[in-house]
Amino acid sequence: MSRPTSSDKKMTTTSTLMAADRPLRVGDSGPEVNTLRALLVRATALDPQLPAPDPSHFDHTLDQAVRAFQQDRGLVADGIVGRQTALQLDGARWRLGDRVLLLTASHWMRGDDVSALQERMVVLGVHAGPVDGIFGPATEASLRELQRGLGLPADGICGPPTFDALGALSRSVSGGDAWALRSRGRVAMAGVSLTGKTVVLDPGPGHEPSPFGVVESEITYDVAARLAERLRGVGAAVTLTRGPQEAPATADRAALAESVGADLVISLLTETHASPLASGVATYYWGGGRVGQHSATGAQLAGLIQREITARTDLVDDRSHPCSYDLVRLTRMPAVIVSLGYLTNPDDALRLGGADFRETLAEAVLFAVQRLYLGEDDAKTGTLNLGDVQAYARFNPGPPAP
Repeated sequence: MSRPTSSDKKMTTTSTLMAADRPLRVGDSGPEVNTLRALLVRATALDPQLPAPDPSHFDHTLDQAVRAFQQDRGLVADGIVGRQTALQLDGARWRLGDRVLLLTASHWMRGDDVSALQERMVVLGVHAGPVDGIFGPATEASLRELQRGLGLPADGICGPPTFDALGALSRSVSGGDAWALRSRGRVAMAGVSLTGKTVVLDPGPGHEPSPFGVVESEITYDVAARLAERLRGVGAAVTLTRGPQEAPATADRAALAESVGADLVISLLTETHASPLASGVATYYWGGGRVGQHSATGAQLAGLIQREITARTDLVDDRSHPCSYDLVRLTRMPAVIVSLGYLTNPDDALRLGGADFRETLAEAVLFAVQRLYLGEDDAKTGTLNLGDVQAYARFNPGPPAP
């Protein structure tokens, strides 16, 4: 296996991208573009043989490569290299065997090599997932189990002996997605009542007013507060990730969900676009191309929310999509992102500015959550009402809310 040299790694570091004053896009020039070009080549998203008259210039060819990479990684394929795209590029530069993998106390190792190791262990039946590309305690424990099974020292360090043993294993060995099965099982065994469930609501923090005078942070917080009131009314425990004027980092919001032992995480945001024609509601869940890199329950909940909102409003149906955004990837419980509309579209902005419309959105999400625990086929889209949810809480109380 060809391993990158220290000069290769220096060339492909994302520190230059992350330190940029603003995201990179078509027309930009400078050393950051050279770094971007090298990272795309390393990620096999850009052919190194393609002519580049000026490697430091962000041209049309580079734009197409960025969009293709974003599409493949479950990001918005807008050709703009911001923080999320830079982080994905950083992970994509590693192949299994490039470096020794081990649990580090200060900063857990991340990258495609970690994902490849996790995927191999899922297939071999020693890792229950998720395949999130993060070498944390669960991955180390699975690696120790694998090493014991291979007759290696169970030191939790994936170095040359473990690489060699993995390479000798037949690729015909197959297995199921234990993490997806476990997630589905938890929902099936949880009971139909929302009483006792713990839900984290994550209202988007954007504070810039749209061309039509509405502000994301105000809309999402109001919808979250309405939804929280209804969930608490049927016995659920609800935590919001921020107050009205706060804007915590994504990692902090994910950590909060973990700390309260959430059953579900629902993030609410709005979109903007250069074209005022862009409109509609969309939902997102964690999903990728590897075994174990998919939230089955998240996909189910995202689909239910999408169908409830489109059945109860006249928002355009932009459908549900897999993605790799940190909030849904870093949380162990099912998590979804709900894009409630485009603030740059006059019709969407008008709708979202109305209290009655926000009430409808909150109730649509509530009914989708209830349908998740009922089983998707137990109630038709758009037919549940608040009395139904209260009845399930009353006659199927489940464990008391904490």
